[in-house]
Amino acid sequence: MGAPVGSITRGTTGVNRLRRSDRWLVHHPLVRQVLHDASDPLVVDLGYGARPFTTFELAHRLRKVRHDVRVVGLEIDPARIAESEPGVSFMRGGFELAGLNPVLVRTFNVLRQYPEDAVSAAWRRMQDQLAPGGLIIEGTCDELGRRCAWILLDKTGPLTFTLAWDPFTTERPSDIAERLPKALIHRNVPGERIHDLLQSADRAWATCAPVSTFGPRARWRATLDLLAETGIPVQRYRRRMRDCVLTINWEWVAPAD
Repeated sequence: MGAPVGSITRGTTGVNRLRRSDRWLVHHPLVRQVLHDASDPLVVDLGYGARPFTTFELAHRLRKVRHDVRVVGLEIDPARIAESEPGVSFMRGGFELAGLNPVLVRTFNVLRQYPEDAVSAAWRRMQDQLAPGGLIIEGTCDELGRRCAWILLDKTGPLTFTLAWDPFTTERPSDIAERLPKALIHRNVPGERIHDLLQSADRAWATCAPVSTFGPRARWRATLDLLAETGIPVQRYRRRMRDCVLTINWEWVAPAD
């Protein structure tokens, strides 16, 4: 293998910071199917930061889907390579994934520190390394993990876009705009689909204000119902959600160009 592809980033992390995306992953039917069907359930956590808290948490949560999952944490900074434990190991690597062929890649708060025009090349490098049927979750969150946004990709490109946030610390859906992934954060302007979606979510949220007497989760469920009634095909969840979550197919937020 040659030198890792990428640049050293700030490496900030924290315990339980990625809990919202992890909860989404372990319940997502496509992610579960990919893990169940894999002959080698190898997962890569790319850019876990200065401390490997979230890598160990990811392994613990994914073992509820498949007990023999193997998680490899990759960091481009050799000083951050952590000590391995059973089922969780660490290596130096970047977007080339250290030559590994995982069925799932998680990379959070990495590409947000790159220029926008570097995103598609980074996606392609990771996609090229995926095992057949493999998936990538690429996203961003705030320092405490209360506001998150991510994109789910396969080898062909982005599949879905998701927003997730703490119901009790966010005033309106568009507050998550500051944590959009790099592919979208500069597109939250009139004329772009992501801007239209956030504005529609804010309007529906405001319309459902009377439901807030039953709590923000009930209000968000009513908001999703209203968005669906207006023709926006948001995904619905049968299980009770502790987070406010909005998932939609990528074409509804893809950049106009």
